[in-house]
Formats: sequence, structure tokens, C-alpha cells
Amino acid sequence: MSTEVKAAVQPQAAAQHNKLSKAKVLRRALFLTLGAAFMAVGLEIFLVPNNIIDGGIVGISIIASHLSNIPLGIFLMLLNLPFLFVGYKQIGKTFAVSTLYAVAVMSVGTYYLHPIPPITIDPLLAAVFGGIILGIGVGLVIRSGGSLDGTEIVAILFSKKTAFSVGEIVMFLNLFILGSAGFVFGWDRAMYSLIAYFIAFKMIDITIEGFDESRAVWIISENHELIGSSIMQRLGRGVTYLNGEGAFTGGAKKVIFCVVTRLEEAKLKTIVDELDPAAFLAVGNIHDVKGGRFKKKDIH
Repeated sequence: MSTEVKAAVQPQAAAQHNKLSKAKVLRRALFLTLGAAFMAVGLEIFLVPNNIIDGGIVGISIIASHLSNIPLGIFLMLLNLPFLFVGYKQIGKTFAVSTLYAVAVMSVGTYYLHPIPPITIDPLLAAVFGGIILGIGVGLVIRSGGSLDGTEIVAILFSKKTAFSVGEIVMFLNLFILGSAGFVFGWDRAMYSLIAYFIAFKMIDITIEGFDESRAVWIISENHELIGSSIMQRLGRGVTYLNGEGAFTGGAKKVIFCVVTRLEEAKLKTIVDELDPAAFLAVGNIHDVKGGRFKKKDIH
């Protein structure tokens, strides 16, 4: 997130944890606050008044609050505290502090928003828009290095001792929690909860990855220089030539690697098809691009 040589030459530098600048700390705090605030709005203005729950600790907190008449924010804080300690041990101090701050803001936010009447009492609208707002909130917090739910920390621990993956454990826990809503709020509300959970899940991905998705492209062609030059001139994207070897022939091959946006993918395929219809081309989704020369050059 140093090679052995660097670690041997600079052991002290490798061991030190680089502190974030004040600007980065403020930026992180801002997005953590916004994310937690979105979460509080989604819960108290949309989901909770319509007896719709989310998955994880949040879902358990909503059910517990409904059965006990104790404010939701208290359960959100208390039930997450044990997982904050585990998160500190498993992931680190920065994660634990960021999560604690975000959970505290979310808990306080639900307390002050509770008296405000819901925007809609239509359960479908509440599930859709509540899920959207929740997903944006959770995504912002995750992008800022924190979390609003301890379920995944539990899943990480269980996955080390069982044959199940983290995703499978999270899915099982959430199905159990969302299913419990059927006994407490009615089965129609449990189904609306599934809708809200699915929408929130998708919005988390969109918020973390962004709308401007990027594509990693690998091209193997005898006309690699011509294709690479055309990509740089016609798309304004940089390319890298990698050395490869054919497994069947044992011959040396050049592999063109480049990263383009989703909107540029079709034009890149057109360029390759024009210059070498027999070229091997593979395209894959990538979640994040940083550094290097990914910034697009002007094309004329």
C-alpha cells in the first residue's frame, strides 16, 4: 500500500508512518462528515419512518430501536464499538479513528433528524431514494478510509477460520438481518428492505469508483508500433510496450498496454480493427487510476 532492498537500505524510513498534511486531514474529515450525514438523512427521513431497514449493524440497530423505543443513534454507537476495537487491531489506527468519527456523526445526526417528518410515506419511494442516499453516504465514508458498519470486520474474522469468503459471510448475515425484518415489520417491509439494500449496494460501487469508469487494454499485434502511434495521436492517450513471449511458438511479442475511459473504448477498438483486424485485444474494467501519464493529451 518497498522492496526488500529498499527496506534493508532504509529500515527507519520503511517503518515510519507518513503523516497526512492538514489539508488532507481536513478533506478526509469533510467527506467523512458528509457521508455520515447522508447516512443519517437516508435513515431518519426515508427508511426508519417507513419501517424499512438496511443490512448489517444498521439493520440490527433499527430493529432494536423499534422494539425498545430507545433512540437509534445509541444502538448505532454501542453496537459498532466492539468492531471498532477489532478494526483497530486488524486494519489500523487511521481506519478506527475515521470509523469512530463517522459513526459518531451518523449517530448524532439520527438523533437530531428523528423529530423531522419523512419526505414520503410511500414505501417504494422511501426504499429507492433512501437506498440511493445511504449508498452515497457509505461510499463517501469508505473512500475516506472509514466504515459505518462492523459487519465486514466480523466477516474478515470468520473468513480466516472457515471455508467461506468475506462476501459470502456478509451476504448470509445480511439475508438473516433483512429476513428478521419480516417478523418485526411485516414481510412486505422486508421486501422493500431488500430493494433498499440492493440500491444502496449499487450506489456504494458508483460512489467509490465514480461514473467515469476506466478500461485497461492489452493489444498483441505485429503492427504494434503503428497501433501504438495511432492511439497516441488519435486518442491522445499514452501507451506502454511490454515484452511478451508466445507459449506455442516461443517467439517474442510486443504487448501494447494503455488505459482509456469508457467513452473512448469504441474508438480504440476501431483504430485496432483498421490497422490489424487479426490483432488480439483484451479489455478489462479497472476501479482506480492514479499517477503516471493518464491525463489526456490534446488531439487535433
